[in-house]
Amino acid sequence: MTTFKTSRDIPATAEQVFAAFAPERLARWWGPAGFTNTFHVCEFKSGGHWSFIMHGPNGTCYPNEGVFAEIDPPRKVVIQHMSEPKFRLTIVLIPSAKGTLVSWEQMFENAEVAGRVEHIVVPANEQNLERMEAEVLHKPCCG
Repeated sequence: MTTFKTSRDIPATAEQVFAAFAPERLARWWGPAGFTNTFHVCEFKSGGHWSFIMHGPNGTCYPNEGVFAEIDPPRKVVIQHMSEPKFRLTIVLIPSAKGTLVSWEQMFENAEVAGRVEHIVVPANEQNLERMEAEVLHKPCCG
C-alpha cells in the first residue's frame, strides 16, 4: 500500500475550509497534535514553494520542502512533498449535507517507505484533520 486516505465532514462551507490554507492559518493547524511550525517560505499558489520546519512536542525539528502542485479554490489543494519521505497529498473539498467533506489522500512514491511510516501517518492524518476543523470553526483543539 502506498496511499493513505481519510476524510472528515466539517460543518462549514468549502470557502471557509479553504480559507484555513492561508499561510498564517495553515501554520497553526498543519501537522499532528502537539506540533508547531515555522514557515520560511509559503507561496500559496499553483507551483509555489513551501519551506518550513515542523517542531515536534519533544523538541525535534523536522525540515520540510514542498511545492503547491495545484490549487483550485475552493475545491482542491495538491502538495508535492519534496523532502523525505516523498509523497503527494491531494485534499479535495466537496459540499455535503453537513457542510464540506474534506477528502485527504496521501500517496507515497515508495511502497516500502509507506509501510515503514504507516503507523505514524495514519493517526497523524486524523490529527491533522482534527486541527484543521478546529481552525475552521475557531475552536480550541489538541495542540
